Amino acid sequence: MKKSQIILGIVCCMLFCACEPQTSVSSPDGKLSVACSVDSMGRPMYQVSMNGQDIICPSQLGLQLAQTDLSEGFTLLRTQRDQHNETWETTWGEDHYIVNHYNQLLLFLRHRSGIEMQVCFRVFNDGWAMRYMLPEMADTVLINECTSYQFANEPTVWSIPWRTEYYEALWQPAPMSEIDTVCSPITLQWGDNLYAWMHEAALYDYPAQNYYYADGQLRTYLTPWSTGDAAYLTTPFATPWRMMVLSNELSGLVESRMLLNLNEPCKIEDTSWIKPMKFIGIWWGMHLETMTWHQGPIHGATTENMKRYIDFAADNGFGGVLAEGWNTGWEDWGKPDVVAQFSFTTPYSDYDLEYLTNYAHQRGVQIIFHHETQGNAASYQHQLDTAFAYMQQHGMHAVKTGYVAPTIQTIDGIQYNRSQSGVRHYRKVIETAATYQVSIDNHEPVMPTGLQRTYPNLMTQEGIRGQEWNAWSQDGGSPCEHVTVLPFTRMLAGPADYTPGVFNFDNPVYPNTRVHATLANQLGLFVVLYSPLQMACDLPENYMLHPEEFEFIRCVPCDWERSIMLDGQIGDYIVMARQARNTDNWYIGAVTDEQARSTTITWADFLGKGDYQTIIYQDAAQADWQTNPYATAIDTLSVHRHSDPLTINMAPGGGFAIRVEKQN
Repeated sequence: MKKSQIILGIVCCMLFCACEPQTSVSSPDGKLSVACSVDSMGRPMYQVSMNGQDIICPSQLGLQLAQTDLSEGFTLLRTQRDQHNETWETTWGEDHYIVNHYNQLLLFLRHRSGIEMQVCFRVFNDGWAMRYMLPEMADTVLINECTSYQFANEPTVWSIPWRTEYYEALWQPAPMSEIDTVCSPITLQWGDNLYAWMHEAALYDYPAQNYYYADGQLRTYLTPWSTGDAAYLTTPFATPWRMMVLSNELSGLVESRMLLNLNEPCKIEDTSWIKPMKFIGIWWGMHLETMTWHQGPIHGATTENMKRYIDFAADNGFGGVLAEGWNTGWEDWGKPDVVAQFSFTTPYSDYDLEYLTNYAHQRGVQIIFHHETQGNAASYQHQLDTAFAYMQQHGMHAVKTGYVAPTIQTIDGIQYNRSQSGVRHYRKVIETAATYQVSIDNHEPVMPTGLQRTYPNLMTQEGIRGQEWNAWSQDGGSPCEHVTVLPFTRMLAGPADYTPGVFNFDNPVYPNTRVHATLANQLGLFVVLYSPLQMACDLPENYMLHPEEFEFIRCVPCDWERSIMLDGQIGDYIVMARQARNTDNWYIGAVTDEQARSTTITWADFLGKGDYQTIIYQDAAQADWQTNPYATAIDTLSVHRHSDPLTINMAPGGGFAIRVEKQN
């Protein structure tokens, strides 16, 4: 840490300690503590410690409204304490049951202008969170949020730049003092024994937050409206939660469910129609340029091709088939200065929707619709009821939405998709879809913030540099380490539609671009990267080239009883174990970067009593993502919780997948 930062920290600590009144709140286990006060300038301040070690030195809170600066001039009136301890059941998820246990401190503040503001802190065993609350008053304009974080020691930060379109970038590490403005979330690392993950929870009617570094502190930057204002507030109002997961182990970040706990309980009374499922789709062929979205000689979404996909899905246990390019409007895509005008109720003439929906139902398969908007969110919003009623009429319960444009046209004009206007639009889509029993796979989204607890029809989202980049990216495709970074960064924000499962690594269209992985690595991703709507992205004919390996995809579920991280290091490798929901069966997945490495599985870490049969899909001895990606060894092994540990080797760019079945 720079000398100036140390001096500043000492001075701030002295001022903080001299201020009265002061109060604090600790986690239920007593290891994590947040102390709060108002300093001599009337600034709300807080600091955070864990196990007696300072994590965040005294740091300022506050809001700046157009008419009033609510970052200073406060008096602390009183405080209120509360505690909460419950276990709630998920509709779907990485865990069936989640413990929500925290201690709460509510600060009641009065500004010199007479405005009263509350600041609420919740402290869990795995982290802390805070939010601002304004009482009922005249509508107001928010200019800036003054939430800051002065860390006692400088961490390494894994992040992506805030102007990254759709959040589709490679996460990079850098000392905090060297970052520019970056998106939320970020992952922090202090050596090998302290980690943190920072994000926001319950983003409903507010701009998405970002972070920047200035004056020795991490500060908050809110995605603005086109006017430059941050938000337009109608009170009473509560901001999203600003949250930080803290752990001495990386597994503590991966296994935390604090993000979900900070969201409201489910608001959908009947969730029986919300079904986790694996699906395939008419999609990868477009990226390989063997099919087109628009109607023509190689149109992908034709009646004949869709029927072939439905049959493949039904024969191999997939719950759905995605049909991209089924509807009119794609013919205008890519034309200069033209925004495609999509109809979400008009199929192309070579796509017999009535026949296909009936045929899919007969075969026990659901058609997943695709609603691309090319960023025209306003047009889509006007069509929502008609579009979702059309889906409900045809027995369709899932749609993939898309907003491919640098900025989106909302009902408020051209805005960032993560501005308050964009956030409002996405929530409108989710709520409207729920009334028609439609689940959402949202592409080009605002970063997830745990809303799937409240609206479990929001099943998965993009907001990730996914598999498609490996088909056409000019940089040659995502490096091997990309999928070893995602579990510790983007994936902590919620399910992601990464679309794993490539089985053919040849790319005749872009020969220098390809998937940087082995076949075993692609299998491992079905366990490592969570999504309750999990797409196996490759073409049916490619899966038939490797039927034994494909068997794992056929069997692996996408709804879990329990999920635990067995081993890993950010940017190097990860090993995940997940128990299939309502069963005693487990699935293990692992991926590594460009370095070959081995890992050891200790069965007692997760297996219960009894005997288990395993099928192990691993890199063969000669496997290598560049020279021999298909080389896979498949073995069986009988184990129980006291069996000897199993050591597995992973090739460069490799991984493995294991199916563990309880024996009767």
